[in-house]
Amino acid sequence: MKTKHVIVMPYDPTWKDAFHVIKRELEKALLSSFVAIEHVGSTSVDGLPAKPVIDIDIIIKRVDFDDVKKRLENIGYRHEGDLGIKDREAFKYDDKDHLMKHHLYVCPEDSMEYKRHLAFRDYLRAHPKDRDRYGQLKMELAQKYPYDMDGYILGKTPFIESIYQKVNL
Repeated sequence: MKTKHVIVMPYDPTWKDAFHVIKRELEKALLSSFVAIEHVGSTSVDGLPAKPVIDIDIIIKRVDFDDVKKRLENIGYRHEGDLGIKDREAFKYDDKDHLMKHHLYVCPEDSMEYKRHLAFRDYLRAHPKDRDRYGQLKMELAQKYPYDMDGYILGKTPFIESIYQKVNL
């Protein structure tokens, strides 16, 4: 689900509710096949501007992947592979108009990518000055690269890497 137009919006508190609606649907389908379902990415940080897309990590035990994949397929998700990121399996969907647009990933509980997602989210939640700097950077990059997602992402990378250094990842 590649975004064609980079749109960053001011924080919207309804993003939390939208996550919970998606989470409930996932929980119902997955039953006990997961460890956690986490709201990650910019929409999960109060006060942070973001693209209006919910990022979700489903955390599993490695041995449960085939079961989780089948359960997700049963409710309309298609496995896309790791898309070049180790231990993070992406899923795409169609016909989910009742849910806010979202990116869905399945990660084993020992996944470095999952640890990075949580560490980044939790750091920004606890450090409002860095959250605000990151928000400003995202707004500027969205204006500079409105139709260039790669340019937008590359522009954010040094800031993101600086946070990973602060949290020793």
